[in-house]
Amino acid sequence: MIWHKIAESRDELQFSDQGLLEIEVAGKQICLSRHQNILGACTAKCPHAGAKMSAGYIDVLGNIVCPLHRYKFSLKNGRNVSGEGYFLKTFAIEERKEGVFVRF
Repeated sequence: MIWHKIAESRDELQFSDQGLLEIEVAGKQICLSRHQNILGACTAKCPHAGAKMSAGYIDVLGNIVCPLHRYKFSLKNGRNVSGEGYFLKTFAIEERKEGVFVRF
């Protein structure tokens, strides 16, 4: 697995009002999240029907919610928490003095 620099700092990342942002990293589209000042990263599309996760929102419990069918996934581990049995791939993300990095 390789670390990829995505920004010089978190201030560069332009999150939506829902705390989500889709970006391209090393030829892959991923979704970044910001909830309670914690950054997260996951695949850009819902594993159920392919909706853009960045068009969804983060609920009060910190789960990312798909905009199409409202399936909910943990930002920590990608587990489906609304009972449908799907899994959203998540990626490690780190803030360092050199910038913000994601690993996949």
